Amino acid sequence: MRKGARDKIALMDFSKITDGLFIGTTPHTEDYPSLHDLGVRLIINMRWEHRPQPNPFDLDMKLLWLRTIDSPLVPIPIHKLILGALAGSETIRAGGAVYTHCAYGRHRGVAMGAAILIAQGHSPRKAMDLIKAKRSVANPDIFYIRRRILKFAKRWKRGNFA
Repeated sequence: MRKGARDKIALMDFSKITDGLFIGTTPHTEDYPSLHDLGVRLIINMRWEHRPQPNPFDLDMKLLWLRTIDSPLVPIPIHKLILGALAGSETIRAGGAVYTHCAYGRHRGVAMGAAILIAQGHSPRKAMDLIKAKRSVANPDIFYIRRRILKFAKRWKRGNFA
């Protein structure tokens, strides 16, 4: 880890869920080197209103913007969870880590993190429990997020990625 990276990491609001998965709030551009030092090779942005900050550094790190709204009236599209789970699983298989985020790291970023864990073979309940155990602000059990996680799990199990 580069000198100073450890101090920078302490300022970021994120949680390590597994060796290959981190969930947190929206990173700033200056956070990219610290995330890279942690092994992050893919950042999945689940925010509708804030596009990913460009990567001005020469870092092997991809940015994926899957625009979603945190509202019980506008469910997270399952196809976006599938896109993120596919990209996240591939990144982890290749030896990298994934950072999923939304505004506060409570709902949309958590739903994406759960989708990635399910794609890796966890049951939906185990994925949600693991995230809650590792990230105290995470709320995958709020009804409209839990429904999307469970619906994703059914689609994933069937292999229906269309």
